[in-house]
Amino acid sequence: MRILPASITTALTARQLVARDFLWLIARDRQTGQPQAVGFWSDVGNIAAEVVHPDTGHADARNFYGSGTLISITEIPLVSTLEAQNVTITMSQIDELVAQAVRLYDCKQARVEIYRGLFSPQTRKLVSPAELRFFGFVDTVSVKTPAENEAGAVTFTCASHMQEITRSNPDTRSDASQRQRNANDNFYQDVAVVGEWELFWGQVQGKIATTGRKLSSILGISG
Repeated sequence: MRILPASITTALTARQLVARDFLWLIARDRQTGQPQAVGFWSDVGNIAAEVVHPDTGHADARNFYGSGTLISITEIPLVSTLEAQNVTITMSQIDELVAQAVRLYDCKQARVEIYRGLFSPQTRKLVSPAELRFFGFVDTVSVKTPAENEAGAVTFTCASHMQEITRSNPDTRSDASQRQRNANDNFYQDVAVVGEWELFWGQVQGKIATTGRKLSSILGISG
């Protein structure tokens, strides 16, 4: 269940709100490899607006560019399951900032945040920081350059961050891996050579067993 601020619920009850979408994209600079962020919104002109940061939950002021840059966003499923949801974002391919975002930056697996801002028609200001509606990553980017008299677009296909729970961890138990977590953790320092150790137990000797039956034999335990 989503809990909205009192300022939003009051305005919703009075039916005096104008909704706008905000898109925040964090891609990778192809030359430096550093993250680069850019924002767009579904109205004209540029705006400085506050959004609820998904990592901190606090208001964060950001700049968004408009004037037709953000054309449409498909319906965002609001579900309570752990399934990854997909969203398609369509933007203008002739806008300079959009072209810069997709051509100068590497948008593959770029971080995507979509917010819904509610404006008061009287003050033309946000009644509260825009709420997060979608948080995920770019799966594919399609740039359609149209022929004469045809429409073109830049299309992002995005998957929600829930896709992360489907990833497997390629890491294996090793001393190097363990020390990445804690430089002083030496629990696995002998894991690569322990199989070659020999154990002397009375008249029985041999390499350390890796199965319960061999270990019982070395220790002279029957059964």
